[in-house]
Amino acid sequence: MFKFLSPAKHIAQLPEKEIPPEYNKNRIKVFIGIFVGYAGYYLVRKNFALAIPNLIEMGFTKSELGFALSGVSIAYGLSKFFMGNVSDRSNARIFMPLGLVVSSIVIASMGLISWATSSISIMFVLLLLNGWFQGMGWPPSGRVLAHWFSQTERGSKMALWNIAHNVGGGLIGPLAIAGIAIFGNWHSTFYFPALIAFLIAILTYILLRDTPQSVGLPSIEEFKNDYPKTYDKNQETEFTAKKIFTKYILPNKWLWSIAMANAFVYFVRYGVVDWAPTYLTEVKGFSANDSKWAYFAYEWAGIPGTLLCGYLSDKLFKGRRAPAGIIYMVFVFIAILVYWFNPPGHPVIDNIALIAIGFLIYGPVMLIGVHAIDLVPKKAAGTAAGLTGLFGYFIGASILGNIAMGYIVDNYGWDGGFFMLSISSLLAIAFLAFTWNQGGISDKKE
Repeated sequence: MFKFLSPAKHIAQLPEKEIPPEYNKNRIKVFIGIFVGYAGYYLVRKNFALAIPNLIEMGFTKSELGFALSGVSIAYGLSKFFMGNVSDRSNARIFMPLGLVVSSIVIASMGLISWATSSISIMFVLLLLNGWFQGMGWPPSGRVLAHWFSQTERGSKMALWNIAHNVGGGLIGPLAIAGIAIFGNWHSTFYFPALIAFLIAILTYILLRDTPQSVGLPSIEEFKNDYPKTYDKNQETEFTAKKIFTKYILPNKWLWSIAMANAFVYFVRYGVVDWAPTYLTEVKGFSANDSKWAYFAYEWAGIPGTLLCGYLSDKLFKGRRAPAGIIYMVFVFIAILVYWFNPPGHPVIDNIALIAIGFLIYGPVMLIGVHAIDLVPKKAAGTAAGLTGLFGYFIGASILGNIAMGYIVDNYGWDGGFFMLSISSLLAIAFLAFTWNQGGISDKKE
């Protein structure tokens, strides 16, 4: 590991009277940092999906573009896992903005350099590269959340943080429209949001801090007097990669179960959102701008849905994550059927169905991440979340959501694609059900 990425060193603890105000101030700063920073990552992740209709006009097929689009998910899934482990042993303040800077440069190049969109192979390689650096966003966010927020508040706090997905993912639509209006060409869908993301990376660096101990504060467990059942002080030291994998990741059957569920949740998420602009314009008669605004509505509908899901998980189900996730996925299944079978010429119903899917799908996405962190010590949080991300992005988003979806729609029509989405919803419910009684808020105090 490069020395500049190493975890921030612990410094002498502040006087007792200074700890509460410093803790509260820093918690606000780091939360804003990971929220704004992760929203910034989404400004340079989904640009290609919005450009697909323009690329189809250039002569590319859906199968080809689905393959190119899979580059992001393939690399992101692998990166989220491996970079998650690196993140567990890195300084989040450096790690997170660094990935965003490089990702912004890659995406900007796809709009500014003509050969970057001249062939499927070039687009695949660039999207593969972008996906790898995109994997430097979630793990440090998980590290910060695990170190600065205790287990009894983590579900609600992570739900609030998780809507950064929707803020950034939703804004890409209006930013694409604005970029085209300002610069007069669709290539600005890439470079205009990339410029905004680059500036956000600078702000993220200014706001973030690695751990409480790196700024003279005690651990969050000590500060909140909130100790998980498995907590011990040895967990405040950095773990080796071997210990993380052999003790906390590989033997954890519940972690593997939610990872499988995540694969099917992510197929639904990306099978819907990545193809929404194309499906709405080809089948439902939406204009290009109307489909971009529908994309925006889908993403932002996830904001209240995610917040409600986190609240239900913490308060109604007392820290158990599976019940709320299963309830949400049942309604996702219903909304997919409405979105599928609603005939063309009824755009209000299409938008309502799409908004409903957006409202619902991000709750399970968030809860699986929270559950992964709950199932391991905080020094292994990035790796645990990375494993679920590997299944979600490599299998769910890439193989199923991009490659398989594009192939099936090309060869069997949209009905084939929606049949896959429906079955995937039911499989997600089944794997979440295995962890129905796992988790829960600890009553143990020390």
